[in-house]
Amino acid sequence: QNPAPQGFVVSDIRVEGLQRISSGSIFSALPVRVGDRANAATIRRSIRNLFRSGNFDNVSISRDGSILVVAVIERPSISEITIEGNKAIETDALLDGLRNAGLAEGEVFRRSTLEGMKLELTRQYVSQGRYDASVETDVTSLPRNRVAVAINVDEGSTSAIKLINIVGNKAFSDEDLVDLFELKTTGWFSWISGNDKYSREKLSGDLDTLESHYLDRGYIQFKIISSQVSVNPDRDAVYVTVNIDEGDKYEVGEVKLSGDLILSEDQLNPYVFIKQGDTFSQQLVTSSEEWLTKRLGNEGYNFAEVKGIPEIDDESKIVDLKFFIDPGKRTYVRRISFTGNTRTADEVLRREMRQMESAPASSASIELSRIRLERLGFFKEAKVETIEVPGSDDLIDLEYVVEEQSSGSISASLGYSQDSGVLLGGNLEENNFLGTGKQVGIGINKSDYLSAINFSYVNPYYTPDGVSRGFSLFYRETDLSEINVSSYSTSSIGANVNFGYPIKETQRLNFSLGISNTKIDAGINAVQEIIGSPRLTEIFVNRRTGIENFGTYFVNQPDGTPEVVLPLFDENGNVLAPEILTEPVGRGFLEERGNNFNTLSLTATWSQSTLNRGRLATRGASQSVSVEVTAPGSDLEYFKVIYKGQIFLPMTNDWVFRLRTELGYGDGYDGEGLPFFKNFYAGGFGSVRGFKSNTLGPRGTSALRYDTGNAVVAGENGSLVRDPRASYEVGEDGKIGVFLADRDPDPFGGNVLIEGGIDLLFPLPFIKDNRSFRSAFFIDAGNVFSTDCGVNQLNCFDVDPDEFRYSFGVGFTWISGFGPLTFSLAKPLNPGPDDEEEAFQFSLGRSF
Repeated sequence: QNPAPQGFVVSDIRVEGLQRISSGSIFSALPVRVGDRANAATIRRSIRNLFRSGNFDNVSISRDGSILVVAVIERPSISEITIEGNKAIETDALLDGLRNAGLAEGEVFRRSTLEGMKLELTRQYVSQGRYDASVETDVTSLPRNRVAVAINVDEGSTSAIKLINIVGNKAFSDEDLVDLFELKTTGWFSWISGNDKYSREKLSGDLDTLESHYLDRGYIQFKIISSQVSVNPDRDAVYVTVNIDEGDKYEVGEVKLSGDLILSEDQLNPYVFIKQGDTFSQQLVTSSEEWLTKRLGNEGYNFAEVKGIPEIDDESKIVDLKFFIDPGKRTYVRRISFTGNTRTADEVLRREMRQMESAPASSASIELSRIRLERLGFFKEAKVETIEVPGSDDLIDLEYVVEEQSSGSISASLGYSQDSGVLLGGNLEENNFLGTGKQVGIGINKSDYLSAINFSYVNPYYTPDGVSRGFSLFYRETDLSEINVSSYSTSSIGANVNFGYPIKETQRLNFSLGISNTKIDAGINAVQEIIGSPRLTEIFVNRRTGIENFGTYFVNQPDGTPEVVLPLFDENGNVLAPEILTEPVGRGFLEERGNNFNTLSLTATWSQSTLNRGRLATRGASQSVSVEVTAPGSDLEYFKVIYKGQIFLPMTNDWVFRLRTELGYGDGYDGEGLPFFKNFYAGGFGSVRGFKSNTLGPRGTSALRYDTGNAVVAGENGSLVRDPRASYEVGEDGKIGVFLADRDPDPFGGNVLIEGGIDLLFPLPFIKDNRSFRSAFFIDAGNVFSTDCGVNQLNCFDVDPDEFRYSFGVGFTWISGFGPLTFSLAKPLNPGPDDEEEAFQFSLGRSF
């Protein structure tokens, strides 16, 4: 029964056909309630409201006596959405687009929306140059009023660009302008770069680049009249045509500042980069606007606006510029908060702030505070968000958002390295101990060359103004012959205390006072500079036996020149027996100075850093100079000076040049020279990669030692032959005295270090977040020299650029949970005859 035009009083409302939707949503859409009078107008309005909700395919309203009957047919809900065939656009991106349009699992299915999304998806593929792409949809009904939606995509192929044509250009050639485009016509390497594949977004970017090219070169009236993209009938070739109007070239006339100048023109003019007489450049205008805004921001005017307004004189081709300044209200920081520091205490972050609460908001101080957080090395990245305070136009809140990363490790270790062999140890190396920002190191380590126990502690904020204090205790036993250093071992115990003082925002002075006791024992093959012995000077063949590598010896005079040279065999091959060979000849360091030393040393270090990060920096520079001297009265009196520096020069946002150098010099101020165990070494990570660690530069003088025996070694087919390294003497007891010589003496180091390198840092492909990774092509150079080379010391040179060693290669560092993990593959360019090469190198705990 249809409702009468004059209406009736509704005694009840009955809803029919509901399956998923609640009756409450029906009642809320009806403009009539029980007890109200319903008529034709209210019925029509009710039907419109229910259809507008989008939940129903059909709605009808009728009357059963005084009961209003609402009958509906619900639209089905979406049970499942599947997408197949898509590669150029990710499935998640497509599902997000459908969800934003109201098509998602659990939502009401609307076919019109699905058709609209089908057309939009097709347009997206067309914008990528896939003109033959097609999208088909299939809707399958399921029980309980549900449907499954399947979207099948045929992406087709991307049409290649065959021609880019620019019409209307006179000042610049077609070739010059087309070179500016990211889109290119098909070339030899297009199959790799894909730059000949048309994309609407890329074309839009290229048009912006074209416009900027003209505006930055004086063509202020430049216009892009139109751009057309046409496709051939086969839809595999695209032709791009751009019509432009260059206009005339203009120069800059008068440049003025106007508006509310809260700073004097003398303070603001340095930030105006475009001057009278210059060719007009929109880039310089924009840069001037940005820097003037920053300068006002440093005074607390964080919402300042600066706009460069050109006044064009078409007759004289002159552009007068007026920079209008609206500083707005001076703003103050109400509150500073931190998020993302799940481990690091707020106090650690807050003490790095150079912007204070309740103070005027300075853009420079806000940014410097952010940079200081990144320099800590605790965080991958630090960002700052400026939040306006509701109801106030002169207050802001600052929220610093950080992302924490590993700043050390706590571990027990069992491992192996190229330099140290098997590694056993337990270590705590933490620069942010328990989130306090304090540096703590505890270690017990055992390897082929080192046994050590150490403890160190540094509080970087011993005082609130940034004075640091720390101390360290250590005990070490080393066998240096195991790591490419001359054969000797040391046993050391000592302690250090240090203080650091900030002298500028980016500079510090550090002082360290240390006391130590060192005992040195020469190894069996120690070179003569460490402990004296006879010297082998030339090689010849014993005519009687035919065994090579026999030689002669000489005895040094006090001034180091040879006094006499005697052969070990006469001309008939008979063994000579000079008695003098039964005792070492010459005196080494340990014989002259002893082997037990107590030293008190003072080290002063000046450092400066503007790096953007504490680890894996990509911007800024750092340098340091340290001077170590021993106190008068120490058993050894010497000094060492070391300079380290690096600078990062960005080429693009991702490609960066890094230049580095390290210079060192040491000597004794007691006339005895630098102690040999304080020498510099080169080669390996942090030095010249591609050469074995510590193997560049001076080597010791071959040492001979006296022994008795037959000096035989295994020959071919099990026969016994004389050791080819041996020289022989018949003693009084009738036995043969043997003097074994090290034909390849170990590196000895020197007192002068010069090294450096160039790294080209580049992002790793297929890795979205490169903040924990570093990869680089590199060229390394350098060597170690000595200003006091021995008479027969191998590979020893005074400072000589001709003796620099060079290498090139590629390196990689990953900041893992265990610390920095670094690899390099390098090729030496000019190895010397005594240098040791090592192409592949790795290290855990050191980055480059």
